[in-house]
Amino acid sequence: MGSMENPPGITEALTAVGPRLKRLRTQRRVTLAALSEATGISKSTLSRLESGQRRPSLELLLPIAQAHQVPLDELVGAPEVGDPRVRLKPRQMHGNTVLPLTRQPGPLQAFKMVLPADRDTPDPRTHEGYEWLYVLAGRLRLVLGEHDVVLGVGEAAEFDTRVPHWFGSTGEAPVEILSLFGKQGERMHVRAKPRDR
Repeated sequence: MGSMENPPGITEALTAVGPRLKRLRTQRRVTLAALSEATGISKSTLSRLESGQRRPSLELLLPIAQAHQVPLDELVGAPEVGDPRVRLKPRQMHGNTVLPLTRQPGPLQAFKMVLPADRDTPDPRTHEGYEWLYVLAGRLRLVLGEHDVVLGVGEAAEFDTRVPHWFGSTGEAPVEILSLFGKQGERMHVRAKPRDR
């Protein structure tokens, strides 16, 4: 049996994977060594994949998508045909990139935010509400009342927004966070383990 040729559209999509992988990695300031450690794929294979010398395969792309926490179709530039997910559009607010994750009005609103590296001068404000922050990438500086703390990846904070507060970068690099905000002061209810019956 002869080998099957890919239709032109698929060939183009596969050719675009390498540059897309490199762009995603560099945007997130991830080294080849760190990605290699996270995926178990050698640095040389990752490098050849990014330069187009290595053909992308599911065995390679799945761990990379998982490491970057992006859907596989984002890596391969698959068309959005028949995709039931809602594609939320980021918007710029006060120099920050804000992606609303909640589509319906309600007491709690969720956002993913990217705060630029130059958002590093505290300007504490107060307003009604209650906020919960979780750091996805980078280092977040949080000034809250008398406190001035730096949170790393995987760390969270929650506070009453009537206390003077400000959050931003430490000045080193952009910060990605998840934010849950309740306008009327609704708190997040986190249950760490099931209640005893």
